[in-house]
Amino acid sequence: MGTLSVLYEDEYLVAINKPPGLLVHRSRIARDATEFAIQLLRDQLGERVYPAHRLDRKTSGVLLFARDEITNVSMQKQFATGAVHKRYLAVVRGFTEESFEIDYALRHDDTGILQDAFTQGRTLKRTEIPIPQGTHPTSRYSLLELTPTTGRMHQLRKHMAHVFHPIIGDRPHGCNKQNRFFKAHFGLSEMLLHALELRFTHPISGHEVQIQAPLSAEFERMQVALGL
Repeated sequence: MGTLSVLYEDEYLVAINKPPGLLVHRSRIARDATEFAIQLLRDQLGERVYPAHRLDRKTSGVLLFARDEITNVSMQKQFATGAVHKRYLAVVRGFTEESFEIDYALRHDDTGILQDAFTQGRTLKRTEIPIPQGTHPTSRYSLLELTPTTGRMHQLRKHMAHVFHPIIGDRPHGCNKQNRFFKAHFGLSEMLLHALELRFTHPISGHEVQIQAPLSAEFERMQVALGL
């Protein structure tokens, strides 16, 4: 993998635009991975970095690192208490409501503990393409802005599957039939979920920081292909 795209940098924090498919750090679940964001960024900067939060391997977008342990502790507290505003873009199956809320507790994948989980959503655009799906003569999709106020593992993926609007390209929480369709018709191999923006109070200066990440080329290609 080439050089990571740095979106924001000061003496305390650095944010990158994580490409889809890149793990944040080593994981026992993905033993096939040989590259990790934390190591790539460390080598690129020539210093140790600390991930302030996590993004799924398949999710692209803003990933924030601290450059020292004190800043890292402070940022992790902000993420844990919901003080960081997170905004995502996703393409999902079907037509969603103009705005919606999902208040649905999720069970932690490792511990099995049930945790509160809350997501707000807003429909940015809808599209209908003339390709039959099952008994339907056309296929419908929506482009969403999603704002999770909690940070549970795979929260957006699980929440959208729960309301029967799975994220396109999501495995295993999404729709296998849709994923096969997108791979066959469009050659899509990514999941259409992107961490668009982080907004938070800088732990040292106290100023508001807003960081946005451009979409991946594949996400933009699918927007054009679907008319979104």
